[in-house]
Amino acid sequence: MPESTPPSPVYPPIEPYRSGRLPVDDLHTLYWEECGNPAGVPVLFLHGGPGAGLSPRHRQFFDPAYYRIVLFDQRGAGQSTPLGETRHNTTQLLMEDIERLRQLLGIAQWLVFGGSWGSTLALAYGEAHPQCCTGFILRGIFLGTPPEIDWFLNGMKWFFPQEHERFVAAIPEPERDDLLQAYEQRLFSDNAAENLQAARNWSRYEGRCLHLLPQPETAEALDSETVALGIGRLEAHYFRHAAYLTDDQLIRNVDRIRHLPAVIIQGRYDVVCPPQSAWRLHRAWPEARFQIIEGAGHAAFEPGIASALVAATEQFKRSGG
Repeated sequence: MPESTPPSPVYPPIEPYRSGRLPVDDLHTLYWEECGNPAGVPVLFLHGGPGAGLSPRHRQFFDPAYYRIVLFDQRGAGQSTPLGETRHNTTQLLMEDIERLRQLLGIAQWLVFGGSWGSTLALAYGEAHPQCCTGFILRGIFLGTPPEIDWFLNGMKWFFPQEHERFVAAIPEPERDDLLQAYEQRLFSDNAAENLQAARNWSRYEGRCLHLLPQPETAEALDSETVALGIGRLEAHYFRHAAYLTDDQLIRNVDRIRHLPAVIIQGRYDVVCPPQSAWRLHRAWPEARFQIIEGAGHAAFEPGIASALVAATEQFKRSGG
């Protein structure tokens, strides 16, 4: 007799009740959507990457009867256009986009939810616009610092040597001393086929390192042209520019949001964004609730992490946030 399937830690799938496209300059147009309760408590979902874009599953962390769920594809990602575009694409401009969207939707304040790069953007946005935030749910913390970037490019080989070797094998040996530069040359060359192959090599590398246990379907999803080009080009772009942040900016400015409630959720065995960054953030923000999820890697939908994220949205619901 087959084993019963455990109940899902997230809410059932839902469809947007409204969506649209927001031109933010002469080049970029953003896709956005709203789900759940139009009269509910606003919550903003910030996807990772940068460049990973939205998935319908991202709507499922929130009680749709309680929350007015706002999601959007950041510049160059997902259904936003143009795909993989790095011109006019900085952290500061992404924060301006969030403000444009908030004003378009007539929202005074919202709960901000972000994981991985989404946690970076959530912190940067919150520190710039604390008056617009009611609190934060942050997962898989990435602070945009040079050591974290170097870890992604070179350090993950200590845990994923085969995956890293595949990542490096795509680059001629004389260029391997600077993998970021080598990949940039291929991601941004005039050869579209070369761009796509480099992007797929990059996204496959990341996809194979996301989970504690192998999840081949995740790597396959990251192999799609849309996701691969968004992730490969935009991650390389933001890495090259140190996420457009000054030295340890997110830690230095955390006092601007320490008065707001927050939950920090981190997988114990997160190799993509190791727990040290989450711990540094908690040390700077001791009021934030800090949760290490045992038996989990980086991905939001690992069961322990997904359960903790939903519990966090439920906690804010109970507190009226």
